[in-house]
Amino acid sequence: MIPVTTLKDRKVALFGLGGSGLATARALVSGGAEVTAWDDNPDSVAKASAEGIRTEDLHSIDWSQQALFVLSPGVPLTHPKPHWTVDLARAAGVDIVGDVELFVRERRAHAPDCPFIAITGTNGKSTTTALIAHILKSAGYDTQLGGNIGTAVLTLDPPKAGRYYVVECSSYQIDLAPTLNPSAGILLNLTPDHLDRHGTMQHYADVKERLVAGSDVAIVGVDDSHSALIADRVERAGVKVVRISRRSVVASGVYAEGTRLIQAAGGAMLPFADLDGIQTLRGSHNAQNAAAAVAACLAVGVSADDISAGLASFPGLKHRMQPVGQRGRVVFVNDSKATNADAAAPALSSYDRIYWIAGGLPKSGGITTLAPYFPRIAKAYLIGEAAAEFAATLGEAVPYEISGTLERAVVHAAADAERDEAATSAVMLSPACASFDQYKNFEVRGEAFVGHVAALDGIAMLIGSATGEK
Repeated sequence: MIPVTTLKDRKVALFGLGGSGLATARALVSGGAEVTAWDDNPDSVAKASAEGIRTEDLHSIDWSQQALFVLSPGVPLTHPKPHWTVDLARAAGVDIVGDVELFVRERRAHAPDCPFIAITGTNGKSTTTALIAHILKSAGYDTQLGGNIGTAVLTLDPPKAGRYYVVECSSYQIDLAPTLNPSAGILLNLTPDHLDRHGTMQHYADVKERLVAGSDVAIVGVDDSHSALIADRVERAGVKVVRISRRSVVASGVYAEGTRLIQAAGGAMLPFADLDGIQTLRGSHNAQNAAAAVAACLAVGVSADDISAGLASFPGLKHRMQPVGQRGRVVFVNDSKATNADAAAPALSSYDRIYWIAGGLPKSGGITTLAPYFPRIAKAYLIGEAAAEFAATLGEAVPYEISGTLERAVVHAAADAERDEAATSAVMLSPACASFDQYKNFEVRGEAFVGHVAALDGIAMLIGSATGEK
């Protein structure tokens, strides 16, 4: 835990007592703050109270006495309308922050020079975050991984010299971190997302820009117009900018030519690494993720050799294009995190011969947008509530069967792939659906896939079948 010492003996109001909110309350109390916490969920309030955290309806507190208001990132700050606590804090002139801002303040107070890499973007940020942390850990650095990737940032070890932080930041977290100042800040890309919480695409982009604008080194993907303009604007403001691209040459930065990563500096274009053969970094989207990781690690002093070694040994992000087993020429890929068509597209674009397991609880739009990838699909195995709808979309374009269950789909797909004479093929779970018709969440669905793969005869598992991890 990181005790929030910068608010010792000061009154702090907090709203939101879910996972990260409760962790924040604990960190504030541990640091000596006088916390008053609340949540709309009575069970969350009761849990906090049972731990000794003071709870009180924030309608009734004296806001003029509060030094700060800490808001959980899942609670609306601006759109569709500010939460009632936000209105009360603003009326009293109380600053509103989140847990990432508290981390930033603790780092500044206790170890301002410890390397801090922050990652944001619409797509790819979790993979990039995990890849950077893997490179650092593999090179022997004391590495702390957290933020939006699933570990609350204030549950990490406290800042100290030589400790490296790799923190994934959502737009909501950035919006609540006004003094965010990473050593290296990454903006991967921008496409319309979360506009219900940001109102407009421009506001969403403006929030994301804050992360790189406050960085010592700003690493910006320039393959979309919003991000390219941000790179130019931040550079004009005096920030060192490193551009990355998976589509075009950049004059200074890191870009991809197919599977090769090229480092551009001082007019020279130097080959840095080749991702060919790294199963966990297949596809042009992962070339962008790897380029960002390379740029960030170089920015914080990691050697080129250590970076290359870390790329080659990256085990992948769990449930995201994760190779889990191999039998002969067939690789088995867990992409359970692909809960809609857009999320399934990267995996489908990364293999040439696919035995595709798809279906579950369908999302709006189905799989019609995946039609460009249908020629890559040798056969589809449809499961869950979406099976009939997906069958109608596939029509005569793709051979399919309605398998019904994931277990049956794995067995049938494995048998068909084994008979395939192609040099390589993939049995891939990339459902393009939510899991809730048959599984509690995509993680449970992914673990079930791993278990069914492990049960096949002659399989060489690439991960542990019990946990899905190395």
